[in-house]
Amino acid sequence: SIIKMPKPGEKTGPRPKMITKEIGGDKNGKTRTVLVKRKPRWYPTEDRVRKIPNGRKRPFSQHKRKIRASLTPGTVLILLTGRHKAKRVVFLKQMSSGLLLVTGPYHINGCPLRRVHQQYVIATKTKLDISGVKLPARITDQYFKRKDLKKPKQNDGEIFDTKKEAYAVTEDRKEDQVAVDKEVLAAIRQNPDKKLLFGYLGSMFALKNHQYPHNMVF
Repeated sequence: SIIKMPKPGEKTGPRPKMITKEIGGDKNGKTRTVLVKRKPRWYPTEDRVRKIPNGRKRPFSQHKRKIRASLTPGTVLILLTGRHKAKRVVFLKQMSSGLLLVTGPYHINGCPLRRVHQQYVIATKTKLDISGVKLPARITDQYFKRKDLKKPKQNDGEIFDTKKEAYAVTEDRKEDQVAVDKEVLAAIRQNPDKKLLFGYLGSMFALKNHQYPHNMVF
């Protein structure tokens, strides 16, 4: 088919929506009027999708972040789950997601900066004065986002190289860990019971026979 282009300066009217096509055969009417642009076979029931208002359900970003009264910055917590369970850590602050930011410090018990849910900690009566501890501004929930470790493609490496890339701690996290631990350790050294605190944070929590957590005072 030949497409006729309009000449420069020539006015073009609106394109027709229907065209007439010739149909072969003796008993088919010879012509038929059809749409220039066919409509899709599937179409939505509504032109615009409406959001049904529901006052009971709110997105996660609008949830209220409640925290137990016993969880205050500087409180020593006992972790109950995860890789560092049974360790005693220092509570630094509550994140925007509601999770707790804690640290070992890493120099004492090997627990780095990490987030933990308040349901999986036991708050003790031991507390440090961390009012002088300044946390880096970049430590947010996005800071702890897990990275996807992918397998290398055949074009990128060896044919039999099917191992995933290993996780490695970034230099930024190493710097932040050293900076935060330095200030937390300084706060511990200012405490009159600093020798007991170093031993207390470095020891693991454990229960012996006939010891029940609900009857204990931490």
